[in-house]
Amino acid sequence: MAAKKKDGGNWIAKATENKGGLHRALGVPEGKNIPKSKVAKAASKPGKVGKEARLAETLSKLRKK
Repeated sequence: MAAKKKDGGNWIAKATENKGGLHRALGVPEGKNIPKSKVAKAASKPGKVGKEARLAETLSKLRKK
């Protein structure tokens, strides 16, 4: 079951609609892992790239190891 807010929005699905956008913005080929240092540097930037990088950091913490 997907994570849903009270207002019925499926925010994770909506936030991850742009598949590969962070890869393209950072110049990393899709299919390769983006280094954590590159994501951390991009997370400090303003705008869409910064938002995508911060979301990537947050979602990486949710993954089971």
